[in-house]
Amino acid sequence: MTGPQCETAYLGQIGYPQALRLQEKLVRLRRAGEIGDRLLLLEHPHVLTKGSSANDDHILVGVERQEQLGLEVYETGRGGDVTYHGPGQLVGYPILQLQPHERDAHAYLRRLEEVLIRTLGDWGLSAGRHPSYTGVWVEDAKVAAIGVRLSRWVTSHGFALNIDCDLTYFATIVPCGIADKRVTTMRELLGEAPSAAQVRRSVREHFSEVFQRELIALPGQA
Repeated sequence: MTGPQCETAYLGQIGYPQALRLQEKLVRLRRAGEIGDRLLLLEHPHVLTKGSSANDDHILVGVERQEQLGLEVYETGRGGDVTYHGPGQLVGYPILQLQPHERDAHAYLRRLEEVLIRTLGDWGLSAGRHPSYTGVWVEDAKVAAIGVRLSRWVTSHGFALNIDCDLTYFATIVPCGIADKRVTTMRELLGEAPSAAQVRRSVREHFSEVFQRELIALPGQA
């Protein structure tokens, strides 16, 4: 794959505040030209995140129930409403300096969707877009959420693909503010969960294709 290089790393499970601070640092460095593009792949412990258009009424459980479930709640700098992250979900945070021909926010969202549509296709799933909502869908069920931030055309935040997460946690919110659609996982769609490592490899492959970046895996990454 020719094109700008993009270093990629799988960080394992890390807390949301830690990931947010890391993104903010990398965005500053990328804007200053001190680093190249990055693609961070990771998992979060149970957490609810609130985007710039979040409605507090879309969090359906109180503080006591949140504590029982091990849920923390954080404000974010991304767009969108309330989202759940947790174990069994692959989260991707691209830190990209969009090139002049890439500087279209809607096109960027569509390209993130395309990465995940192709990834799901590797398991024979016919995924696509919804005419009214951002994200990736299989029929009428959402399997991946997308929420991004652009700062002087440097991207942060990104996507969350449900591989094998506990769907009961989505009942604590109105996911992405969409009350009449359900959420699904690759496990539910396939009958068994694919290997998380295989899904990460597929995401990296299709990210490289769609964004025309040469991905460079940091040592020890899988």
